This record gives sequence, C-alpha cells and structure tokens, in this order.
Amino acid sequence: MTSMDERRSPYSLRAPGGRDSDGAPMRLPGRTPFPNVDDHLVQPEVTRDEIIGGRLVVALPAKEPHADQHSDLDYVLRAHAAPGYRSSSDLLTRHDIDSDFASDACLRKEGIDPETGARYLEEIAFEVVSEQNEQDVSEKAPRMHRRGVRRIFAIFVKPRRVCEWSPESRSWRALASDSRIEDPCLAIPLEVAALLDAAAADNAVVEALAAKGNPAIRKREARGKAEAILSVLEARGIAVSAPQRQEILRCADAARLDRWLRRAALAASTEGVLAGS
Repeated sequence: MTSMDERRSPYSLRAPGGRDSDGAPMRLPGRTPFPNVDDHLVQPEVTRDEIIGGRLVVALPAKEPHADQHSDLDYVLRAHAAPGYRSSSDLLTRHDIDSDFASDACLRKEGIDPETGARYLEEIAFEVVSEQNEQDVSEKAPRMHRRGVRRIFAIFVKPRRVCEWSPESRSWRALASDSRIEDPCLAIPLEVAALLDAAAADNAVVEALAAKGNPAIRKREARGKAEAILSVLEARGIAVSAPQRQEILRCADAARLDRWLRRAALAASTEGVLAGS
C-alpha cells in the first residue's frame, strides 16, 4: 500500500464534472452527487491499483489462504444469485470522488439502471480479509455504504469468521456460524457456514441450484424416484416388462413419479401402478 501523491501520479482525483455526457446531474436518487460507477480513476483490466480515500493501494496477488477463500466465495455466491441478479468478482466501482476500488465479490441487478444509464450498483458486497488489508476493508465499507451498497460482509481468513458491516456502530458485527444471510439478492438464504467450510459450501450450492430448478439436478432427482419405483416392485416380486421399465425411467414429471411410487407399494401389478398416469 502506497501513499498517493497527485503531483507525481498519473491519476487525477478531481471530479470529472457535475454532469454526464447528456447533461444530466450525476447523482443517485435522494443522495449527494456521486461519480458514475464506471467513471474510473484507475484503468480497468490493466492495473491492479485501487484508490481508497485518495490513497493509492496496490492490490497484490493473494497468497494461499486468501486466494482459496476468494475462490470458495465465488463458487457459493454465483449459485445463490436470485433470478434477475448476477454475481461479479473484483468489480471495479467508483464509490466517491476520491475512491475507485473493487469488492472481492458482489451481487447486483442485471441490466441497466434507468436512473443512471449505467450498470446497477452492487446491492451486497463481500470482502475476503487477511492481515494485510484489514485497515483497507474497514475504510472501504463506509464508502460503499454511502454510495448505496445495501450490505457489506467480510470473511476474516485467519480467525475464520464472517462479519457484517454495521453503519450505526461503524464496525464489523460477527455472525454466528449456524446463522443464515437472507436477502432479496439470494435465491435461498445463504448459510454462513458455507462461507467457512468446503463441505458446507458444496451442500449449499446443491441446495441453491435445486431451489432454482437446475435441470441437471431435476433430472437426477427424477432418475432416483424412477429407480425407487422399480426397486419397490422388484422387492414385492411384481414383474416389470421392458417397455414398462423404459416408461418409468424416461418419466421426468416429479408429481407423476411420486404417484407411481405410492402405488408401487400397494398395486397388484405394474399396470396398476401406471394406470391413469
């Protein structure tokens, strides 16, 4: 992290102007003026620099614990994004006049914000925090909140805890590991444990995809029910012809498979199971 000297820096901290190219004021509804979210002080896709409150911060590549946690966060967050929202990693955002930095991961609405004519601002943001950037993330959080980011979370790598920024106390509030994060951006509540444990992350991803009706998961669930029907009929000694077996295995209608499974426990024949679908 390096102090910024405007006289020697290629970056300018001066506001680009109070109005956009169409002459409209650059502001969010009900807030003081802000630069456009993509009106950057640093060059996207070129540098690893960030600017926080006028300080130039070099965002160096992460070491193993931080890098692994960042990858796990992206994995879980993408699966939990609600319809109409998308997840992003390292999304560079102009948060105020002298701050241009990226959150580690975030969720935002898809499409264009009609109020600004640009992409939507992040609604919730996540930071992976290691020793070298605790000061930076505590300075980023209030700037994100002032810009309009609704909720900011931090995953502290070494103490293995998840916290949420409290604008009232201007500090981080620890979340219990067995608690859940509920938000309109999320398809289902996000288990805090899934942000700290790889096995819990896998389970949470499966649950989130299932809740969103993932076709591959639906197909596997249907196959499992079909095989259960055949197992019940076999255990009861009821003959199943090859065409009947194929009809059962090809069925993808969960409600129909549930009816067939209930009938399989009582019907005297496979015809009785499939009768009337």
